[in-house]
Amino acid sequence: MFRRLRSPIQRAITYRHLHRRSISHGDSTAVYSFGDNSMGALGLPSPLYDAYEPTRLPLEPSHGFVSSIAAGHYHSLAVTSAGEVWSWGRNDEAQLGRSPPTSRDKWHEPRRVEGLESVRARAAFASGVVSAVVGEDGSLWVWGRSKRGQLCLGSEITEAIKPTKVNSLAGENIVKVAFGWGHALAMTEDGKLFGWGNAEDGGLGRIMLQVCSSSDTIAEEGMHIAWEPRELEELDGRRVSDMACGLDHSIVLCKNGMLLSCGRNTYGQLGRRGEEFEMLPVVLPLPAVSVTAGLGHCLVLGRESTEGGGIISWGWNESSQLGRRGESDIPGEVCTMEGEKVVGVSGGRVHSVAVSHEGEVWTWGSGRNGRLGLESTMDVPEPMQLESLEGQRVLQAVCGFDHTLLLVAVQ
Repeated sequence: MFRRLRSPIQRAITYRHLHRRSISHGDSTAVYSFGDNSMGALGLPSPLYDAYEPTRLPLEPSHGFVSSIAAGHYHSLAVTSAGEVWSWGRNDEAQLGRSPPTSRDKWHEPRRVEGLESVRARAAFASGVVSAVVGEDGSLWVWGRSKRGQLCLGSEITEAIKPTKVNSLAGENIVKVAFGWGHALAMTEDGKLFGWGNAEDGGLGRIMLQVCSSSDTIAEEGMHIAWEPRELEELDGRRVSDMACGLDHSIVLCKNGMLLSCGRNTYGQLGRRGEEFEMLPVVLPLPAVSVTAGLGHCLVLGRESTEGGGIISWGWNESSQLGRRGESDIPGEVCTMEGEKVVGVSGGRVHSVAVSHEGEVWTWGSGRNGRLGLESTMDVPEPMQLESLEGQRVLQAVCGFDHTLLLVAVQ
């Protein structure tokens, strides 16, 4: 079961599924961060390289309040109630959407993304080198730099300093995007699933076979790339309710309750034995509601979690990011919460975070750089509550590779 941390072990010197709760009348929000700030992903000024407990960002949107947050590997995004998008963190690949690109000593400063003045954003997503926004009209906009096709702008465009519309998905009402190291998935409101990018790791399922048979998909590095989005036909007409991408694998939750996985299985991240480059079923101990993925591990909310059930995990467990004992390559329950409802989970490189319906936060896994927010650098093998936020209502929690973001209601 969940444990509460009663005392700090070591004081420091010095964010579908991303759950978003509704804001009550009269409330505003604040963004808090903790973990590794070496790339400015925490949005906190230098020389603060690590934050070991939740620290409030100096983020004050020009209109409205922050309504959702997103974390790339080393950068962060925020969407406001007015549809603006703000960014901070690593900018080597222009993933902050600033022109001209700012110097490194300015990366940590939250600034509004340029070029989206005509777009009212409803959600943001990010990888290591690419950022994306979905507009209220279901349009997809991307920026950053990727030779692996993650921009979805065709083989001639591998860099976009400012947001650029993905015309190849025009007419589709996109609701969610997920990025792996080189591949990407997009889900539509009616449950269709599209994939693009590097196909060789198998994260795109059978698209790999289609792409690798075509010589015009080969990139400079010899990788086979799907430069344009392709619908995943192997779903055989099944509609999708959620999906996620890890480093080199994907998991897809169908509306009929079936969970599928594909890609590399180096860490057991497919949730089944064997390495398959096509989507095959994963057997779960509980019916799934939503899915998310860290670098090499997966987290699923079980349907019973809305009535005190559990979180399911599997995959890489080097730093206890699964939050449980037992075979790591087979799905198993992390914990139960008597009288509580788990409404959101997120995974980073080697840590994980969960949010309850009451707005409480639990973290587990690697404590390096303070990424658990528990005022410690020690690994935590099972979920512990962030007591430093006691009395505050957390709406959303998301993990980057080595940092964590929280969206907190402020009255």
